[in-house]
Amino acid sequence: MFSVTVRDHMMIAHSFRGDVFGPAQRLHGATYVVDATFRRAALDADNIVVDIGRATELLHEVLAELTYRNLDEIPEFSGVNTSTEMLAKLVADRLAAQVHDGALGDGGRELAEIAVILHESHIASAGYERPL
Repeated sequence: MFSVTVRDHMMIAHSFRGDVFGPAQRLHGATYVVDATFRRAALDADNIVVDIGRATELLHEVLAELTYRNLDEIPEFSGVNTSTEMLAKLVADRLAAQVHDGALGDGGRELAEIAVILHESHIASAGYERPL
């Protein structure tokens, strides 16, 4: 399996519900370094997985919908614990939807998987992988 990984970041604010989250139940900020990996079994006719520049732009576009936002104020997330794991899945699903809609052109047709990792710090991260 071949892969290409692109990186961006996002800064959000949110709070959690439930004692398991301790002080994070209060409104707080988080800055994530976000890696999106695109995988396919064989290289295309140009010997690439996907256009790296377009994949970088696509990740940026998906993250822009969340960046500098208080997720508690977005109706879609009302009553939802926007954990790092949940956000990794959300980003992967939104990337997958864009790929299915042709955002990566013909290069996206042969992709097998997308994996997203949100790095909270140099010692903690969470991710989600999904087929296309």
